[in-house]
Amino acid sequence: MAAAGWVCLVTVLLSLSFVVPRDHRGEIDTFHVSAGHFFLLNCYTAEAHDVVIWSRGESKDNLSLPTGVEVRDRLLWFLPVQMSHNGSYTCQIRNQSGVLLRRLKFWVSVSSGECPYTVESISITKGVSDSLPCKQKEIFGLNSVVNVRWMKDCQLIQRQGKLISVDMKGNMRLPQASEEDNGKYTCLIDINLDGRNYTASRSILLTVKDDLPEKVFVEPQLVTPDQQVITVELGLRVELQCLAFIGYSEDNESSLHWTVGKDYAEDLEEISVSRKTIHREGKVYELVILSIAEVHRKFLNFEFQCHLESLAGEQISVVKLKEADRSSFHMSWAVCLSASLAVLALAACFFFFKVNLILAYRDLLAHFPKQQVPDGKLYDAYVSFIHSNAMSSDEGARFAMQILPEKLEEQYGYSLFIRGRDDCPGEAIHDATAAAMHQCRRLLIILSPEGKMEESTCICDNQSQVWYEQKVGLHDALTKNDPRVILVEIDGPVDYSHLPESLRYIKRKQGALKWKKDFLATHKFTELYSKRNFWINLRYHLPPVPTRRLQTIV
Repeated sequence: MAAAGWVCLVTVLLSLSFVVPRDHRGEIDTFHVSAGHFFLLNCYTAEAHDVVIWSRGESKDNLSLPTGVEVRDRLLWFLPVQMSHNGSYTCQIRNQSGVLLRRLKFWVSVSSGECPYTVESISITKGVSDSLPCKQKEIFGLNSVVNVRWMKDCQLIQRQGKLISVDMKGNMRLPQASEEDNGKYTCLIDINLDGRNYTASRSILLTVKDDLPEKVFVEPQLVTPDQQVITVELGLRVELQCLAFIGYSEDNESSLHWTVGKDYAEDLEEISVSRKTIHREGKVYELVILSIAEVHRKFLNFEFQCHLESLAGEQISVVKLKEADRSSFHMSWAVCLSASLAVLALAACFFFFKVNLILAYRDLLAHFPKQQVPDGKLYDAYVSFIHSNAMSSDEGARFAMQILPEKLEEQYGYSLFIRGRDDCPGEAIHDATAAAMHQCRRLLIILSPEGKMEESTCICDNQSQVWYEQKVGLHDALTKNDPRVILVEIDGPVDYSHLPESLRYIKRKQGALKWKKDFLATHKFTELYSKRNFWINLRYHLPPVPTRRLQTIV
């Protein structure tokens, strides 16, 4: 039952998968790092409520990450960088419903020097005091920084004039820059994580110019979305994100906005728009998020367009919403429900037909003989009952001496030891009884209501013998569970108050089978069913018939 529940759950979850938008293949940001150093890679456009998935190359899960690289707090940690870590890494940003919003790719270039290679540069006007950024915001966010060091051309900084200074964010203050300050500067941060010491590094090229740099126009570019179709659930929230590279400063003449059909998104009451400016690697990005609190069917007919307008012209990217296909979901529930009902039906069949199934299994095994380990016993059951000399008038004796052998021995191949039939005259009764009892796998005790016997003297003698049989058998049954006891009540209810406590315990624990000479039934079919049910239950409590003995009967 539990296995069917798990299959149901997995099937339903798979049916809730959404259509994944196409991958955007734009410019790849490259990070130059040094082997042996600590490095953090950030999926910088992700919002706080987004789900971030990292992978290496074109893989789609975290399992592809190499040894020494792991994901913590949505950041990619290199502990530390190894030469084998050189390569591309992909960051997938999804919303809470699992819809892919955008995919960013990064290239990690690993070098063996202490000061990593860099193409990133900064210009400072000669004679102006300015700062060189350490640009390791994520490292400082760990609150594990021990020391910050700056090097020039991978050597300790030796500078004439005013000394440099480093602020709390690791930025180096360079007073009155001169041409001698040109070069590659590396910010090294010593940190302690999990009891281990690491060093993180970042390099930048400094150029000191005589005058202010000329303003250079850079054509803005749309990064995401890329003509995609997003699968949505009606009535749920959805966010559409438009990311654009707008240059190297916020001072530009570009405009980024959403339209829905022919209307501006900001003019619609059901839609909210938020903006965010992102600085990364000296580049400036603008992110505009269109949020729909509750998706209605009318939105499925609209084109959501992201417009980037600049001096170079206009760029447009279109997003369409598509309703999730629920047919597979309903089919999954139908399959789940059918599987659950089938399991319940099988469980009910086993519960109600347990005895018949076990007997059928025994009969099936009889057709496949195998070597059986002998248990040293000669009989399947020892039959214990009170009988008189007038057997024809004693139903208990008739049942034990006639009905049981005809049914169990002749028809089903059982071997019974019946006192009065199988014992030898002249034997020491108690010794013979104990020896015979130990040769039997079951103890079948036949009980009759009081007051139905004749010839009381004989009955008393037989009753004493029966009490001894039952005393020996019940002692072994209660202490060793061998032989097991089967109680059969003949012709009506039995008053157990006059019987030994051990018999009353057996009765309470496992009950008793009931046999009547004439089963009370209004229909002959009901009487046949009652008798058949009695023999089925009796065979269930008896041990399986050995294969060789069954073949002899057949």
